[in-house]
Amino acid sequence: MHALGIDIGGTGIKAAPVDLETGKFLADRVKIATPQPSAPDGVAEVVGKLVHAFSWSGPIGVTFPGVVMNGVTRTAANLDKRWIGLDARSLLAKAAGQEIRLLNDADAAGIAEMTFGAGSGEPGTVLMVTLGTGIGSALFVNGILVPNTEFGHLEIRGKDAERRASEHAKTVHEMGWKQWAKNVNEYLEHVEALLSPQLIIIGGGISRQSDKFIPLFTGLNARVVPAAMHNDAGITGAAMAAHPGSPAPARAGAGANAIPGLGRTPGATGTAGTHGDQGLPGYPNPGLPE
Repeated sequence: MHALGIDIGGTGIKAAPVDLETGKFLADRVKIATPQPSAPDGVAEVVGKLVHAFSWSGPIGVTFPGVVMNGVTRTAANLDKRWIGLDARSLLAKAAGQEIRLLNDADAAGIAEMTFGAGSGEPGTVLMVTLGTGIGSALFVNGILVPNTEFGHLEIRGKDAERRASEHAKTVHEMGWKQWAKNVNEYLEHVEALLSPQLIIIGGGISRQSDKFIPLFTGLNARVVPAAMHNDAGITGAAMAAHPGSPAPARAGAGANAIPGLGRTPGATGTAGTHGDQGLPGYPNPGLPE
């Protein structure tokens, strides 16, 4: 079983075809900068280009950095406000030339990590936190997703937590590892007091440098580990959610929002280019973290 995963972020948009049995990419991912302004039509055009880049025919899953309910995007903290209240699934399906499955980006990353990564086989309450342009969150109870939690918008010291503890905040405010780790630590203490997770998984590109900040955390009862799939988890989770035969539906609650027709897709075909990250002609590469 194969599906194409597309991960829309505030900074960049990434895509790759995924083997749903293993969670591995079937070809090198393509990554390009999110259009600025990040209006729906501009982002949809990029999604269409990514589908075309892989000559893809088969299930497609797409993530969005905000609350997604029945294909409608309800929030857009790090994208153009014109996304709010939009039937984004229909817009992106038109751009892709076929039906898609749309879900929250952190939820997708969590699905992948709970199936193939750091949360595999983990019972009880698990929290996935993605640190990037903002802070995403995915909450699992005995392997079942509680969707659209968006805990990055909890208020700490009078501000959204992501304004102090995201990777973007670290860069913008030129924080060193010690100061930034202190901010992330405070955020995690706050979330732990609310949810009491037994495991916290740190995702996003910066998780590749987890040795520089996770050892600095103090006062947490939960185990804190880096995501095994790093910044690729969102792509894999998106692809998993697109195909009803993958492990994703039970974990993602896909039964309620599954896209009619995906179950009738007989197979998937596509082609890819050379090894290593690729870009698309005419679109800038954002230099996303690996």
